[in-house]
Amino acid sequence: MPMEATDKRIVPNDVMLGEVRKMIAEGHSVTIKVKGVSMLPFIVGDRDSVRLVKPSHLKVRDIALAEIDEGHYVLHRIKRIEPTRITLMGDGNLRGLEFCRPKDIAGKVEVIFRNGKSIDPWASSEQRKVGIWLALTPIRRILLAIYRRTIL
Repeated sequence: MPMEATDKRIVPNDVMLGEVRKMIAEGHSVTIKVKGVSMLPFIVGDRDSVRLVKPSHLKVRDIALAEIDEGHYVLHRIKRIEPTRITLMGDGNLRGLEFCRPKDIAGKVEVIFRNGKSIDPWASSEQRKVGIWLALTPIRRILLAIYRRTIL
């Protein structure tokens, strides 16, 4: 029986993101809708989408899709790069770091899509905002609480 256009299928993240990883490894770019609040205020779940590409060269501040445990993926910002370990943290997280190996980076964000507009995460204006946000880490809890009450 053919599937109706309105039918929806729920696919677990580990399955879907595993397929996304394979497509990226084959050289495709993949656009996914983001879920969650771990990248607030720069990426808003259920509103924004991101285009992921093969991570040919990683830099601190890249936003990466990483498999931090078997089948468990996060889309977080790279905080530190070492030869055998990459440290990640979501912009909307108050604490807590994730770690993975360089080979566990499945893709990196090339473009953020919001309300029909494209945002280059490496544009100078975006990087200024990121720099300010990172400097405000000690008061991030207060800023995120205000943001969630006024924007979300």
